Amino acid sequence: MDEMTRLRELRADAPVPDRAHLAPGRERLTDAIAGNRHHRSFALRLRLRDWRVASLGAVVAVTAAALVLTQVVGVQAPDPTSPATVAGDLDLTSPAAALNRAADYLERQKVPPEPRSDQWIHIREVDGASENAQAVKELQEAGVEVPPEFGPDRWIPYDGKATGNDASDTDHRTAREAYRIAAALPENPEALLAKVRATFPTGDEADGEKEESEDAHSFRAVSVLLRSYPIPPDAMARIYRALATVRGVKVTHHLVEDAAGREVIAVVRQEHREFTRTDLLIDPLDYGYAGTREVVVESYGTVGSDEEPAEQREPGDVLIDIARTHAAVVDAKGDKSDRGDRGDRGDKP
Repeated sequence: MDEMTRLRELRADAPVPDRAHLAPGRERLTDAIAGNRHHRSFALRLRLRDWRVASLGAVVAVTAAALVLTQVVGVQAPDPTSPATVAGDLDLTSPAAALNRAADYLERQKVPPEPRSDQWIHIREVDGASENAQAVKELQEAGVEVPPEFGPDRWIPYDGKATGNDASDTDHRTAREAYRIAAALPENPEALLAKVRATFPTGDEADGEKEESEDAHSFRAVSVLLRSYPIPPDAMARIYRALATVRGVKVTHHLVEDAAGREVIAVVRQEHREFTRTDLLIDPLDYGYAGTREVVVESYGTVGSDEEPAEQREPGDVLIDIARTHAAVVDAKGDKSDRGDRGDRGDKP
């Protein structure tokens, strides 16, 4: 019996893959033959997975590699909309590449219904730079019960107007207000950024606030809005596309570790003549907001006072390090059932 006949009879009852299923296997095999180091181990893994294929010879392997991949080995082409594929197919070469890919993914997601006015938002965050957070962690490790207000969990009323707010905090919006602001944002990036800047205005120099450049204002205002939960996925897609157009925005070309020990995308911006940069952290699995950091990039000293001594800051020091590990809509304050949760990756053990 010739080799081609043996190959056809290995899984005669298996369905014939279409071109979309064959393409990934053909591309990887071609790269392996061309000597691409990223794919060199592919052919070796394929031979080890099934001795029957290895015996057929190089010619048969070249002409039928995709068929072997989907029928003999049993590996199916991944679903292009699944989080696992998103995580394994990141493009961090530029802000446009990373954020537009995130937007493409989010635009394919179903928009869930808006939360009811009587529901709550359950947020869990890890504060990696706070002395108070470290003290809480040590108490928990010692088995001491920590009051809820000092723990990592907090509950925010979705329609929180009755809770009151400091009128001087121009960044504050209830979860309901933020949801509707995001949902109404225009498609055009320039118009979207103008709308977000108007929603979260810059500081008043008369009140001691430093004047922001337009680009710094855009980055800050977008970051403030993204910290709200929930935001409709199609609105978040528009926000990411607009964020990619802000001057000075960059993306770290590798995943970084956040305060919870997870690997996340870092979209960063440093204002001219500033000593620190701001990192907006994005979950590579579902492209949701994952946290924020402020990192020192140039040495500087702080001015001391009676309450706090002067300190010297060096490049790499992290001043703010917040990792959001969980966000969900729940029915009551204190509720952790998290119906409608976007997913909890969990803290690093």
